[in-house]
Amino acid sequence: MKTHWTRPYPPGGGRWLVIAWEAASITGLGWTSDRLFGFDTRATVIFSIILAVAWAVGAFRIARMGVYVSDLGVQVRGLFWTRTVRWAAIDRFRMQDVTYRVGAFRIPSGLTVLIDRHDGTEIKTELWAQGVDFHSRPGLFRQVFHDLRERHILQAATQSA
Repeated sequence: MKTHWTRPYPPGGGRWLVIAWEAASITGLGWTSDRLFGFDTRATVIFSIILAVAWAVGAFRIARMGVYVSDLGVQVRGLFWTRTVRWAAIDRFRMQDVTYRVGAFRIPSGLTVLIDRHDGTEIKTELWAQGVDFHSRPGLFRQVFHDLRERHILQAATQSA
């Protein structure tokens, strides 16, 4: 049986800006590396192909990042990992102001949707009020949060019946 995962919101236009920015950055890296190391033609072609493949893989992952739902549960797709949580394992969805710590620096990321599991662990999602999908659409952010909560309540009622 194959599960069909759907994203409960349309991706924001900011994703394409990120992908374009990455393309420009990798192009700059390739150009400066070629000038710095003085690659011959063959090395330049090989290095360019490696950078293009890295960009294509990264662009694909960025385009697919987000939160997906199915009858099975919730799937959180990040840049480097994917985590699937069954509806039965989820205690609740909640919003919280999250602050990340990088060394001595604290970086506030703003309002984020978190998944609390029954075992007490917490899963951070890609749903961030100031992220590429919701930056200019705060109403959609809250709507997606409420939709996830309603799906969870519906699934819990269905499983207990």
